[in-house]
Amino acid sequence: MALPAFITTLQRVVPGSVSHVSYHLGDWTIVVPVADLVETARHLRDAADAVFDFCSDVTATDWPPRAEGRFDVVYCLYSTRHRHRVRIKVKVGELQPVPSVTGIWPSANWLEREVYDMFGVNFTGHPDRRRILMPDDWQGFPQRKDYPLEGPGELLMENPLDWLKLRQAREQADIE
Repeated sequence: MALPAFITTLQRVVPGSVSHVSYHLGDWTIVVPVADLVETARHLRDAADAVFDFCSDVTATDWPPRAEGRFDVVYCLYSTRHRHRVRIKVKVGELQPVPSVTGIWPSANWLEREVYDMFGVNFTGHPDRRRILMPDDWQGFPQRKDYPLEGPGELLMENPLDWLKLRQAREQADIE
């Protein structure tokens, strides 16, 4: 399948900004280096063949064992003029900062706050980076794959039988 004009224009205008392109179920995804995120986003908003004027979602996925960056930060964009969509994906490390796109799409404000709150992704230049869903004093980031299933303070056990023995001992202590 041929690339749409807005992707080929992006590759020409911002060289090196697209490291990978994929098409799945009618939507294009472009993987962008974190250093090129803001310039790429601004181009996709302003270019006549793109006009992605609406950031409908910002989310993340956690890949703890991956060497090239633990998180995929995903920006879902829509063009109301051209009626097409694209996803921008940025691979970032656990402590690697990601520039905020709230100056390009104000709707990204609360969406980036949610990604920070749930995954701990550090957005730099954000106008109000604080927790939005969890209490301010909450420890950890609940959507990370290494977050304890029962919340902070849970004993982490690799063997399920150890967990069952501990639970059984706790129940017996309550009975006696």
